[in-house]
Amino acid sequence: MERRENVLKIIELLREEYPDVKGTSLNYNTPLELLVATILAAQCTDERVNEVTKELFKKYKTAEHYAKADLEELEKDIKPTGFYRVKARRLKECCKMLAEKYNSEVSEDIEELTKLPGVARKTANLVLSNAFNINQGIAMDTHVRRLSKRLGLSEEKQSDKMERDLMELIPKEKWFDFTYLIVAHGRNVCTARNPKCGECVLKELCPSALTF
Repeated sequence: MERRENVLKIIELLREEYPDVKGTSLNYNTPLELLVATILAAQCTDERVNEVTKELFKKYKTAEHYAKADLEELEKDIKPTGFYRVKARRLKECCKMLAEKYNSEVSEDIEELTKLPGVARKTANLVLSNAFNINQGIAMDTHVRRLSKRLGLSEEKQSDKMERDLMELIPKEKWFDFTYLIVAHGRNVCTARNPKCGECVLKELCPSALTF
């Protein structure tokens, strides 16, 4: 009970701290655009992805466009996001399946989404919650994993097991808020290196605060 009460207080404090956080910072207009942007965001900042997709989304408008794109040209188009060869191949494979099996529509079911090449639960959860307002899980962003451990919300090391812990602990209607408030806090205060514990609104609730 104490852990559940703590996480609700954590969400409340972070909502006061980050009133403007509404979801992902990736720019998109359609579920497909968000899916593409999320794939590109692997090991890349959202800001850099947004710079790339500003032109990318003008050039590739449908799943078929990505599926039929020249691989080398697509690699060039997304190169600033890093790991562009792997990402370009995944985009083509993912969109080929979308076009052939799903009538070019991004599914609203997590089981179907995770069948797509390059789409794991984190990506699927992010797309579902932001594009469709459907919460079937918690997007296990690197910040979510790090802060959940520091805050004593889960001792698990594997993302899927930690996600299950968080889903049991946090009321479903709070999953979305928790995810993106934690991401904002991880970027601004509870950073991987040199977290700013002295100015953290969660320091009274954080068992790790005094260890940094």
